[in-house]
Amino acid sequence: MPQQASPRGTFAKIAEAVKAEIEARPDMTQLPTLGDLMEKHGVSRGVVIRAFGVLREEGLAEPVPGGRWRVIREGMRQERRPIAEVLAEVIDSDNLEVGQAFPSTSALATRFSVSRPTVAKALDKLEAAGLLSEGRQGKQRTVLALPGQEERAEG
Repeated sequence: MPQQASPRGTFAKIAEAVKAEIEARPDMTQLPTLGDLMEKHGVSRGVVIRAFGVLREEGLAEPVPGGRWRVIREGMRQERRPIAEVLAEVIDSDNLEVGQAFPSTSALATRFSVSRPTVAKALDKLEAAGLLSEGRQGKQRTVLALPGQEERAEG
């Protein structure tokens, strides 16, 4: 285990090797497992995790449920901000003004490729922040305030 005796820089070398594999294999969708890389390079779990961290910082990989890591290819980058922040920007991007109707939960779920419950939770946050009116069945939400401004609608 000579590499474990001096792991400094080893994680960077492993990250470079995995990067080269990602570039060489356009069909690669997941990184090798922690165990596979530990065995292949004769290093500890911590060293491999640091290598994965380098790939994450460079936008080449991200963790997925189940302890695996997926490869991120160009054009696959996804929005990483909380959906409530993204939805707050709808007010500006759709040129909505105070008092105007906000898009429906279903329309937003389709637009941002997320589930309706996820959108509903984010809309509740915007309501709590005072940006949107209360949403109820049969009643569309309206814009109460513009992000970053104090102006509020009456009613």
